[in-house]
Amino acid sequence: MSEAFVKGCEGLPWWRGAVIYQVYPRSFRDSNGDGIGDLAGITEKMEHIASLGCDGLWVSPFFTSPMADFGYDVADYRGVDPIFGDLGDFDAMVARAHDLGLKVIIDQVYSHTSIEHAWFEESRQSRDNAKADWYVWADPKPDGSPPNNWQSVFGGPSWTWDARRGQYYLHNFLKEQPDLNVHHPEVQEALLQVARFWLDRGVDGFRLDALNFAMHDRALTDNPPVAEPKQRTRSFDFQHHYHNQSQPELIGFIERIAEVMNGYGARFTLAEVGGEQAAREMKEFTHGQDRLNSAYGFDYLYADKLTPQLVREAIASWPGEEGEGWPSWAFSNHDAPRFASRWWGEEERPRAVKTALALLMCLKGNAILYQGEELGLPQAEVAYEDLQDPEAIANWPLTLGRDGARTPMTWTDSACAGFGSTDSWLPIAGPHRAMHVAAQEADAESILHWTRKVIALRNAHEALRCGEVEVIDEGGDLLAFERRHAGHRIACYFNLTAAPLALPEVSGSVLLATGDVAPDQRELAAFSALIVETQ
Repeated sequence: MSEAFVKGCEGLPWWRGAVIYQVYPRSFRDSNGDGIGDLAGITEKMEHIASLGCDGLWVSPFFTSPMADFGYDVADYRGVDPIFGDLGDFDAMVARAHDLGLKVIIDQVYSHTSIEHAWFEESRQSRDNAKADWYVWADPKPDGSPPNNWQSVFGGPSWTWDARRGQYYLHNFLKEQPDLNVHHPEVQEALLQVARFWLDRGVDGFRLDALNFAMHDRALTDNPPVAEPKQRTRSFDFQHHYHNQSQPELIGFIERIAEVMNGYGARFTLAEVGGEQAAREMKEFTHGQDRLNSAYGFDYLYADKLTPQLVREAIASWPGEEGEGWPSWAFSNHDAPRFASRWWGEEERPRAVKTALALLMCLKGNAILYQGEELGLPQAEVAYEDLQDPEAIANWPLTLGRDGARTPMTWTDSACAGFGSTDSWLPIAGPHRAMHVAAQEADAESILHWTRKVIALRNAHEALRCGEVEVIDEGGDLLAFERRHAGHRIACYFNLTAAPLALPEVSGSVLLATGDVAPDQRELAAFSALIVETQ
């Protein structure tokens, strides 16, 4: 990010309004021919990320892991899993990013570890060892059943019996992911030491995975049932999760994280906060100067449709009150089906994707671009026999669609699509082959070039990058809002429907449009965007 931007936005930190590119390492670039992407592959393709105009990249887990949940089950917080390389490869990746002016953010998973982590292996041996209370253990009910009714995210009880301890252990996710007892001061200190380890290696920030699961109700109170669940795919859907997550004591630990981060200067913290209490928790986790910088909103990630009302509600949820944090928005990620397929059919997709990308870059907050979105990749269809994700296998065919969002990037028209030199861990999606990077580089009208254009627009205008926002329509199908900063005003109009919409009277200079338009035009075509500098 340029020094001019920092001064123009009143000396705000680099991450305020940043565009961050999410890399899913297994699927980005395979440098050694084993079919799995790696850290050296990220380094090889770093110029692609920089060419988009991004400020940084977020690298999903690469830590030592048995891969029950593909890296989110960490067996060694300070190690690189051999399939991804080693610490030398990590250091080289960070150095290359910094050479290109990119910040590096990595995941930190503080709510749980792998069942193979040394901490858990010690904890499960007895009830009186040094780490006996580092995880959440509880006695069975008199009939031998689990301590309470809590259900895990991936389905089934949140408790698994361990014969060595003669107790159940808690796991909000897979049984291979036991929950840490983050109430314990020694556990907190151990996790903060992990943070310091990576900060000392030069990382610029952390995405804190599943942070609101990091503490539980120590009384183990049953969760109440949901009267009418919106979905019934998993047993998890039938409960209000008031007691297995979202505990007020978590704020104290968050402030300890922030204190560590502040000791390293301009570092960035991004909390992943999902669930029915997310709106409140995101505000609490980021309130004031002594907590986290931003929260990762789920408003768009699982939405079936992109509608003006959805956007208006997301904007209204961050009104800019005193002490309020800063949101971060993503339309897709490694857990959610790609928005290009989730929101539109094949025929309307090319134009609609460009409009959506323009919208993402005009929203107040940080914009997080998931790998492949700059190509407009649709969700991949993965056959049952090719599935790798344990959630997808368990809940087939009603899955979260994680494998379909994780298939390898396509770089060229070679047999392995430029991803590697052998069969990849997930099949390369057929429709993705024709949408590869090299082909889109050669096409001036491609979604790749459009992505660079909308990011450049955001970076060129402080009102889009760090300004305030006000919705200027009164409902209806036309989405209109204004971004404002230091007397600079930019009006943003979006038609997210399949039919033309009437425009209000607009005056000013057109900064961006999905088609040929003039400021005095009174109609906005289907799936179109119009960005106008009005002052």
